Amino acid sequence: MKINRQRPKPALTIIGAGRLGTALALALSRRGYSIKTLVGRRLAKTKKSAALLDASVKVLAAKQLDKLELTEITIIATPDDEIDTVVHQLQNLGGTSTVLHTSGALSSSLLSLLAKQGSHTGSIHPLVSVSDPIVGVESFQNAYWCVEGDLLAVRTAKKLIRDMGGRSFSIDPKVKPLYHAAAVMTAGNVVALFDVAIEMLERCGLKRSAARQILLPLLESTVTNLKRSDTSKALTGTFSRGDIATVQRHLRALAENKLMDALTLYRLLGIRSLKLSERNGLQREVVELISTKLG
Repeated sequence: MKINRQRPKPALTIIGAGRLGTALALALSRRGYSIKTLVGRRLAKTKKSAALLDASVKVLAAKQLDKLELTEITIIATPDDEIDTVVHQLQNLGGTSTVLHTSGALSSSLLSLLAKQGSHTGSIHPLVSVSDPIVGVESFQNAYWCVEGDLLAVRTAKKLIRDMGGRSFSIDPKVKPLYHAAAVMTAGNVVALFDVAIEMLERCGLKRSAARQILLPLLESTVTNLKRSDTSKALTGTFSRGDIATVQRHLRALAENKLMDALTLYRLLGIRSLKLSERNGLQREVVELISTKLG
């Protein structure tokens, strides 16, 4: 009788116990990976992150990295500015590992010192917004991850992603800053834009909490439209219809209320909306007239 013996999943070290690092530890632990060591900036907070796992985990503070025992896979989930310091600390340990960092803007070339020592190196970046590690685990399901690096590192990264229920793609490492800027536009800047809209409703007399609740269904309906259609078809409202008089009223209201951030954004995004509207059939003369009003 043939016995199917599956190779046990490799042990991991995660350096960086913030929201993303903790979410990765939780997700991979639930998929059968052994999180051997969790390293964080502050020991007390890192212990709280480790307590979320259903297994015994060694906890180290960042200043104790010289005590780290390398595992088969090491994930560096620190802020971008700290990765170089971690690389030098790992270099001093000697030994090899498959090392993946989670920066969206930086390529695996940042890990070149470790590659020279024989480690396989790459990067793995999730296109999800992780504001809470527990919720973040669920966000990984069906999320897209950008991966790049050497052949074995990419293969390892893709396996981790598949096990977390995600999907992967690769780009030229040289364009990672542009790729990451697109991610910021989609997530961080949308939040900032939403905050501006809340401020505008506050000027209408609504409380901030009420404004947030009122606007959320509108945002959700827009996301639904984007799921179903291209951006030009998903666009609705004033600019899609070419309502010249309404645009003038908006500009006047923003100026009168001295909402200068909102006014600047309205003008800039309005121009982009007009381009989408024209692609969708709005008459050229209407586009040009509204463009003049936007300045």
